[in-house]
Amino acid sequence: MKHLRNFHLMMASTAFLTLAGPALALDGADMMKKLSAATNAGGTVITFENAEVDGDTVTATGVQVGFANLPGDTLKIGDLTFEGVEEKEGGGYYAKTLSFADVDINQEGGRFSAKDILFTGLTIPANATGETLDDILLYENASVGPIALNIKGKDVLAIEGVQANMGRQDGGFAYDANVAGFKADLSQVEDAAAKEAIEKLGLTTLDGTMTMKGSWEVESGKVVLDEYAFDFKNVGRLNFAVDFSGYTLGFIKSLQEAVKTAEANPNKEEANQAAGLAMMGLMQQLTFNSASIRFDDASITKKALDYAGAKQGVTGDELAQSLKALVPMMMAQLNMPELQNQISAALNTYLDGPKSLTISAAPEKPVPVPMIVGAAMGAPNTIPTVLGVKVSAND
Repeated sequence: MKHLRNFHLMMASTAFLTLAGPALALDGADMMKKLSAATNAGGTVITFENAEVDGDTVTATGVQVGFANLPGDTLKIGDLTFEGVEEKEGGGYYAKTLSFADVDINQEGGRFSAKDILFTGLTIPANATGETLDDILLYENASVGPIALNIKGKDVLAIEGVQANMGRQDGGFAYDANVAGFKADLSQVEDAAAKEAIEKLGLTTLDGTMTMKGSWEVESGKVVLDEYAFDFKNVGRLNFAVDFSGYTLGFIKSLQEAVKTAEANPNKEEANQAAGLAMMGLMQQLTFNSASIRFDDASITKKALDYAGAKQGVTGDELAQSLKALVPMMMAQLNMPELQNQISAALNTYLDGPKSLTISAAPEKPVPVPMIVGAAMGAPNTIPTVLGVKVSAND
């Protein structure tokens, strides 16, 4: 019977230790130090007073955020709460959620607030070396909102919410972000000329969204930004897209080291020169694949022509006709006949009925960035051919 009781006691103790082990093993201070190390690689410094552990929840108190190049200038953000925390093999950490205290800052007549700041699927590396994806700070989702900026009692900026997503895939990840319900009040602009233009163009209030979507292949360093768009009511949609290679983890690490070296040099002129040389060297690793800029009009073009024309004593239509004749003459000075013809044709089409205007660059083969720099310095008129530049309208 005694042996049986000992056996039951041993089993119960084993069960308790098995259940309690992960919680007891969590080291909140170690996790925060590794989080700080991961953000410090990008120049952001995180400090904290204490990190309390309760089961799989870690609460960091007295958290402040600053920047390495601005010592002594920090922002107090209060408590950080990590839930569903577990230590990963190798010493890193994973948190199902990270929530921030709401931000409410009053300073010099202005007030900034941001609520419901939340990250999910946060991965904190054991060693922030940046050599592999496992060595950098990653998250699955991030959200915040509403956000508001008030200056001298006037609400000048409001955002309903910001949502960002990052999904791991073979050799890299895809990402997207959306800024919804963006509203800016420009009626408080004090400069007389700017205030007049804003009123005439009907831009006293900007109302729209911002979106971003892309991917990154870590090994090749191929970065594809399919969409980086600003879409405002009664204005239009402006979208940037770019595709380039060579932006590897090694490139990022070298870039960070160059910045740190420059910041550590007390001789700023010498530091800037050294940083410039370092950047030129790093550019050797990048390759340009394609890029484009597209604007879809939503009535702003006609308003702009009417306003600019009135300033010169002509109608908007008359100004448009003048531009059709003026732009080709200006372009002729650049000695780029093919591009000149494209721009003239696109501009004529666009001004006759503004819908969309697109400038794209898509070379037949990827072009090393040094080749582009060399062409720009030695024979700038060859740039359109080197990059495969095309200009079109209303397509």
